[in-house]
Order: sequence, then C-alpha cells, then structure tokens
Amino acid sequence: MDFSSVFQALVFVSLLGFLVDHLSKKFNTNSVPKPSGALPIIGHLHLLSGHVPVARILAAMADKHGPIFSLRIGQHQVMVLSSWELVKDCFTTNDRAFANRPSSLAVGKHIGYDNASFALSPYGQYWREIRKFVDLHLLSSHKVTSLQHVRVSEVDSFIKSLFCFPTQDHGHPVPLSEYFEHFSLNLTIKLIAGKHFSASAYLEKNSEACRLKNAIREASHLSGLFVWSDAIPWLKCLDIGGHLSSMKRTFQEIDSVLANWLQEHNHNNTTDQERDLMDIMLSTHLAEKDAMIKSGYNRDTIIKATALILILTGTESTSLTLTWMISLLLNHPSVLKTAQEELDNHVGKERWVQESDIHNLKFLQAIVKETLRLYPSGSIIPREATQDCYLGGHHVRAGTRLIINIWKLHRDPRTWHDPLEFRPERFLTTNADMSFRDQYFEYIPFSSGRRSCPGMGLGLLVVQLVLARLVQGFDMKTKDDLPVDMEEELGIALPKLNPLNLVLTPRLSSQLYECL
Repeated sequence: MDFSSVFQALVFVSLLGFLVDHLSKKFNTNSVPKPSGALPIIGHLHLLSGHVPVARILAAMADKHGPIFSLRIGQHQVMVLSSWELVKDCFTTNDRAFANRPSSLAVGKHIGYDNASFALSPYGQYWREIRKFVDLHLLSSHKVTSLQHVRVSEVDSFIKSLFCFPTQDHGHPVPLSEYFEHFSLNLTIKLIAGKHFSASAYLEKNSEACRLKNAIREASHLSGLFVWSDAIPWLKCLDIGGHLSSMKRTFQEIDSVLANWLQEHNHNNTTDQERDLMDIMLSTHLAEKDAMIKSGYNRDTIIKATALILILTGTESTSLTLTWMISLLLNHPSVLKTAQEELDNHVGKERWVQESDIHNLKFLQAIVKETLRLYPSGSIIPREATQDCYLGGHHVRAGTRLIINIWKLHRDPRTWHDPLEFRPERFLTTNADMSFRDQYFEYIPFSSGRRSCPGMGLGLLVVQLVLARLVQGFDMKTKDDLPVDMEEELGIALPKLNPLNLVLTPRLSSQLYECL
C-alpha cells in the first residue's frame, strides 16, 4: 500500500470517528462533557503532553468541565472521574465491571512478562490465584506479623548506615532519597528472595545490586511514561521516543537477575523459618493449578513476574512516600517539632521506638495520612470496562477506559478544609474518622475495591516505623537551611524531581546507634 492510500485511509477513519462523536452528542441527552480541541487520529492526546503531570492537567479540566468528563485518546474513549460519589459508584456497584487494567499496554507486555505480573494481568482466575497466593504467603496480617524481625532488621541497618555516613561529621548532606531507595529495595528483595545488599554494593558498578537498582529505577520511570502505541497501536513499529526499546532492554536486565535468583533457589535447602516467597512458590506447585496452566505461562515466568511486580511496586511506593514525607516535615518545622515531642513523651530517648509504640503516636500517624493525601503512591488509577454499565447516570460501553484522579479527589474542598495545605492535625480533628480500610471514598491512597493495593498493611508498618526512627533519631536540615523544593517529575507515582539531600545530626546517645 502506497503513502497516498494510507493517508486516505487515515482521513476516512478520522472523519468516521468525528461523525460518530457528533451523532452520539446529538442523540444522547445524558452525554458526558467533553473538552474541545480534539484532533484527528490523536484526539485529546496533545492536551495531556508537556512538562506538567497528567493528574494536574486532568484536575484543571475537571475544574472547567466537572467531576466526570470524557476524552478521546487515540482510538480509546476515556472517562475521567474526580468526585467521591462517582468513585464510590465505580468501586461498589460497578467494581466487577471495572476490575480490569487497560489491556494491551506496552509496560505489561515488555516489562510485566506479557501481563503475567498480577497487578497488570486481566481480571480472572489467573489474577485471583496469584493475588490470593501473595496475600496468604506475604501480605496477610498473620504473615506480616511473623515477618516483623525482617522489617526491624532492615530498619536497624538503615538507621545505622545514616549514623555512619562517611562525611556526616563535616556537615555534608546525606543523599537521603538514595538511601530510601536502597532500604526499600533491600527490604523487598529480602522478603521475596532472601537477599540483602550493602550500601557499597549498590554503588559498585556492574555489581548485581547496582544493575538491579538501576533497572528497577528505569522500569519505574518507564511505567509512568506515555507510550504512543498504547493510544494508537499502529504506531508501535515507529517506537516514537524509543520507549519500547528501552522497556525491552530494561526487562532483559531485570530478567537476568531474577533468573539467577530462581536458579539459586532451585538448588537451596532451606528450613521453614528461612523460606522466602520464591522458596514458597517453588514448593507449593502453584504453576500446576488449572488457572496457571490455562494462562499459558510456565512456572519460572509466573515466579519471576510475581517477584518483579512486588519489587517494583514495593520499592517505589515506600521510597517515594518517605521522600515526600521528610520533605514536607522540613518545610513545616513546627510539625516536625511536634512529632519529636510526641516521640520524646511516649518513647523517650533511652531506647529506640518500636512497631508496638506506633499505636500511641497519633500525630505521627496523622503525618503519614496527610502525606498520602497529598502524594498518594498512584496519582491516577486506570481501569477498563469489561461490560456495559452505568456510572453516575451515564452509560459506559464495554472497552471504555477509566481514569480516577486521586490527586484531584484528595484536594476536593467539599471534603478537605484548605486542601492544598499540609495539615496533619486534620486527621485528629475534622477528618479523624477517616482511615485506610474503611469505606471513605473521599480518601483512597491505596485505591479501593477488588484491585486495591494488597501491600497496604505491610507498607504502612514500614513507613511509620522508618519515619518514627528518623524523627526520634535525627535533627534534619538542608545544607543551607533553605526550604526543600517540591517540584514533581512526570509519572503516575509523581516522584520528586530533585533528590532529597539533608544534613543529619543524631539526637540520641551514640551507643543506641552503635548497638543496632
């Protein structure tokens, strides 16, 4: 087919799409608002590009068009929600209809083992089996309690590494964002593969630890980028921006490390007390279940895909939440002081704060909640309708994609007083009843419904303990006592653009750090 024929076909498809759009508006009296400016073929895609995070762009559109509006992104119709009433309708009445992630995404194919990673796989028996297995053997309340010694050991090691930072005595800043990343990665791979890497190993070029860290960081970055072929599949062969080739290269790096670990586990003889998630997956014959066989994935692919998604999401969410949390505290010194006073009163300075102390630290818990309100681990939640349904009185066709704008939802002035301000005390007063587990659809930092984040309980324990240890153990400031910049990088998780570097001064007796 020559270029002229291709061009004519594209024009025809574009005009046909315009005609369908026009007729649907004319005859549907209950139509969803749609911003103007859609272009042939790409639709509203160009309105979402630039150097502003998508969640902020969609929030500005919601201010103009309301809490539900429709976009055309390439060949896909997309509905965008940002009110708690619509979110409730989505995750209760229509939870099953919207249980799918958008299909055919590049990240699922090229990084997620062709959607074998359960967070990206379609809703169905395969997803249910893997999710149930991970819940039972890693993320259930019983299992989280039994693994407390692993968490505490990694937190101890992390705090001691900060105390022993080589140039701390000279007032040089600690690269705290990098230390958060190393800690989060170490904890996750300890639980999944039974491994622990030293801080120096992550800095050693071409080491397994360094290769994995860089690949996981790149995979997180690529997962949050827009890929043109996700909206317009026939552009796949052009690989605009080179994202597809980057995904394939990153996948090969991660897969080689996971394959080595899996081979090691095949030859290990471990006791029940020493078994990690890879050991358990190998010993339970999970891959022999009907759902696994029908999925078409082999045993090794299922284990590696499950390990990858847990490492990827666990590392990113924990490190980013801690980075934003400390950044907010540095920019609100009175909040930091109140948190330190709470710890001094309830725990003191003669011992380290423990997980068992957290339930008494109400203000510290409020800091965590307020940080997750402003910086949830996912600023938007993507879904896809598997069947026709009604949402807020609007008809939604099967195949329609859905975006829930958590960033906007958590800033709704109907729910939150001074929604743009960092005020942890709101969770002790006006919003004291709100929790992560109850059905408060105004506040869902871990999503909701059947595809909500399964690692919420474990993640909260880790973040709260690390925050408590940092606030108790160190005075913190920037090198020049300037405010921390809060500029965001592009991506669904809204990572901090510039790394957090702080001067840390120990608050406790040196013996407490040395005995960790």
